[in-house]
Amino acid sequence: MNLFNVYPLFNINPVKAQGSFLWDDKGEKYLDFYGGHAVISIGHNHPHYQTQLKSQLDKISFYSNSVQNTLQTELAEKLGKLSGLEDYSLFLCNSGAEANENALKLASFHNGKSKVLYFSGSFHGRTSAAVSVTDNPKIVAPVNYDERFIKSDWNNIEQLENVFEKQGNEISSVIIEGIQGVGGIMIPTIEFLTKIKELCEQHDVVLILDEVQSGYGRSGYFFAHQEFGIEADIITTAKGMGNGFPIGGVLIHPKFKASNGLLGTTFGGNHLACVAAIAVLDVMKDENLIENAQKMGAYIENEIKDFPHIKTIRRKGLMIGIELDRDCSEVRNSLLYNHHIFTGNSNDKAVLRILPALNIKKEETDVFISALKKVLENI
Repeated sequence: MNLFNVYPLFNINPVKAQGSFLWDDKGEKYLDFYGGHAVISIGHNHPHYQTQLKSQLDKISFYSNSVQNTLQTELAEKLGKLSGLEDYSLFLCNSGAEANENALKLASFHNGKSKVLYFSGSFHGRTSAAVSVTDNPKIVAPVNYDERFIKSDWNNIEQLENVFEKQGNEISSVIIEGIQGVGGIMIPTIEFLTKIKELCEQHDVVLILDEVQSGYGRSGYFFAHQEFGIEADIITTAKGMGNGFPIGGVLIHPKFKASNGLLGTTFGGNHLACVAAIAVLDVMKDENLIENAQKMGAYIENEIKDFPHIKTIRRKGLMIGIELDRDCSEVRNSLLYNHHIFTGNSNDKAVLRILPALNIKKEETDVFISALKKVLENI
């Protein structure tokens, strides 16, 4: 049997990782400034993370959600405290797409409406409803298309108001990323988010903040939208939550009431996943990683802002989009193959996406900064 080849692959096979570095099967060392799409939040193989997972493997790794699992309770309590959302409830699942599916379903259960408003440039996942609110026709199959899903332009208040004026009473939820990642590190304005919140309250619409990539301290706040003082009805999270172990979560405002069978999952919230997520929160708290994201993100921006070929830098914390005056692929490939540094791209071909671990150190950022300068000066 062969693999179903849907991924364009770099000819690199990582076999070992530690901190912000990877090693391939030939012994070559790479600096990881992408973290596998912002997944690696506390660095590869953090000692506390490793110890907790190994310890749990000696106890129990899985049982279904038909039994008590006090690790879920511990995770919910620690997540509530660190995020400042202690009055919210937590539903655990396995991925960001699954978190968004459950958020959309819960919203529709709550108000009995079926339409969903999403925004240009969005990416919410590849599953049924999640891909229907993703702005990429190439990955939306005919079976996923439905007129219930309404697209409005990013940061366009006038168009937003027009949509609500015409269809507000039919809209169940608005789903928006705290910061668009795949879209090219696009940051919503406070005016835009405030208007969305206002219109949602006026029309009994559920506000869903997709913090799958922008959450977990990545932006310099636990969740990116918290910078603006916006209270979301539902928040989804995943990527940085387990530092590589598959886990997702839906944070649910207390106005929503749970009932048996309302949501469900086989693997979500399993013992190993919970231990991984608890370890991440422990390290984030003990090592002040949210503050480090603010500090190191600002340092990187300040050091590279005057480099040639950079048009703009879009940044919150360590979620950084470097917009070049050309397609970024040449720069990205040079960083990877000539300087052994992993970076990312986006749907905006000009934007180089930077998503290092939240515990990145100055010495490691200086390696990236030096390499980027050389690449851009040699174009």
